[in-house]
Amino acid sequence: MPITALLELDLNPETLEEALPILGESLNQTRQRPGCVSVDVLVDRSGNGHVLIVEVWESMEDDDNYRAWRATPEGAPADMSQYITGPPKLAWYDARADV
Repeated sequence: MPITALLELDLNPETLEEALPILGESLNQTRQRPGCVSVDVLVDRSGNGHVLIVEVWESMEDDDNYRAWRATPEGAPADMSQYITGPPKLAWYDARADV
Protein backbone atom coordinates (compact mmCIF):
# COMPACT_ATOMS: atom_id res chain seq x y z
CA MET A 1 0.00 0.00 0.00
CA PRO A 2 1.41 3.45 -0.88
CA ILE A 3 2.51 5.72 1.92
CA THR A 4 3.04 9.46 2.01
CA ALA A 5 5.99 11.02 3.83
CA LEU A 6 5.76 14.69 4.76
CA LEU A 7 9.03 16.49 5.44
CA GLU A 8 8.77 20.00 6.84
CA LEU A 9 11.75 22.33 6.57
CA ASP A 10 12.18 25.84 7.89
CA LEU A 11 14.61 27.66 5.63
CA ASN A 12 16.04 31.12 6.06
CA PRO A 13 13.66 33.37 4.08
CA GLU A 14 16.58 35.62 3.07
CA THR A 15 18.37 32.75 1.30
CA LEU A 16 15.34 30.71 0.20
CA GLU A 17 15.86 31.32 -3.52
CA GLU A 18 19.49 30.22 -3.17
CA ALA A 19 18.53 27.09 -1.19
CA LEU A 20 15.73 25.80 -3.43
CA PRO A 21 17.93 24.74 -6.38
CA ILE A 22 20.25 22.87 -3.98
CA LEU A 23 17.25 21.15 -2.44
CA GLY A 24 15.99 20.37 -5.93
CA GLU A 25 19.20 18.55 -6.82
CA SER A 26 18.78 16.26 -3.81
CA LEU A 27 15.12 15.70 -4.60
CA ASN A 28 15.96 14.72 -8.18
CA GLN A 29 17.98 11.87 -6.66
CA THR A 30 15.00 10.99 -4.47
CA ARG A 31 12.74 10.80 -7.53
CA GLN A 32 15.08 8.22 -9.08
CA ARG A 33 14.99 5.82 -6.11
CA PRO A 34 13.12 2.52 -6.43
CA GLY A 35 9.56 2.80 -5.18
CA CYS A 36 9.33 6.58 -5.41
CA VAL A 37 5.98 7.48 -6.95
CA SER A 38 6.25 11.27 -6.69
CA VAL A 39 7.90 14.17 -4.88
CA ASP A 40 6.27 17.60 -4.66
CA VAL A 41 7.67 20.72 -3.03
CA LEU A 42 5.29 23.24 -1.48
CA VAL A 43 6.65 26.64 -0.45
CA ASP A 44 4.64 28.72 2.01
CA ARG A 45 3.34 31.81 0.21
CA SER A 46 3.81 33.98 3.29
CA GLY A 47 7.55 34.20 2.63
CA ASN A 48 8.53 32.72 5.99
CA GLY A 49 10.76 30.03 4.44
CA HIS A 50 8.52 27.12 5.43
CA VAL A 51 8.78 24.28 2.89
CA LEU A 52 6.77 21.07 2.79
CA ILE A 53 8.07 18.12 0.79
CA VAL A 54 5.43 15.54 -0.08
CA GLU A 55 6.86 12.15 -1.04
CA VAL A 56 4.71 9.22 -2.12
CA TRP A 57 6.29 5.77 -1.91
CA GLU A 58 4.97 2.44 -3.17
CA SER A 59 5.53 0.94 0.29
CA MET A 60 6.98 1.65 3.72
CA GLU A 61 9.81 -0.73 2.81
CA ASP A 62 10.72 1.48 -0.17
CA ASP A 63 10.75 4.53 2.09
CA ASP A 64 12.87 2.68 4.68
CA ASN A 65 15.36 1.67 1.97
CA TYR A 66 15.51 5.26 0.75
CA ARG A 67 16.14 6.65 4.26
CA ALA A 68 18.87 4.02 4.80
CA TRP A 69 20.49 5.04 1.50
CA ARG A 70 20.39 8.72 2.52
CA ALA A 71 22.35 7.77 5.66
CA THR A 72 25.27 6.48 3.57
CA PRO A 73 28.11 8.60 2.16
CA GLU A 74 26.86 7.84 -1.36
CA GLY A 75 23.31 8.96 -0.59
CA ALA A 76 24.06 11.88 1.71
CA PRO A 77 22.10 14.92 0.56
CA ALA A 78 23.75 18.25 -0.13
CA ASP A 79 24.71 20.16 3.00
CA MET A 80 21.86 22.59 3.62
CA SER A 81 22.84 23.48 7.19
CA GLN A 82 23.52 27.10 6.28
CA TYR A 83 19.94 27.47 5.02
CA ILE A 84 17.95 25.51 7.61
CA THR A 85 16.75 27.46 10.63
CA GLY A 86 15.14 24.68 12.64
CA PRO A 87 14.98 20.92 12.98
CA PRO A 88 13.26 19.10 10.12
CA LYS A 89 10.02 17.28 10.89
CA LEU A 90 9.21 13.98 9.18
CA ALA A 91 5.95 12.04 9.42
CA TRP A 92 4.35 9.20 7.47
CA TYR A 93 0.70 8.90 6.47
CA ASP A 94 -1.58 6.23 5.03
CA ALA A 95 -4.36 7.25 2.66
CA ARG A 96 -7.74 6.12 3.98
CA ALA A 97 -10.39 5.49 1.34
CA ASP A 98 -12.89 4.42 4.00
CA VAL A 99 -13.19 7.83 5.60
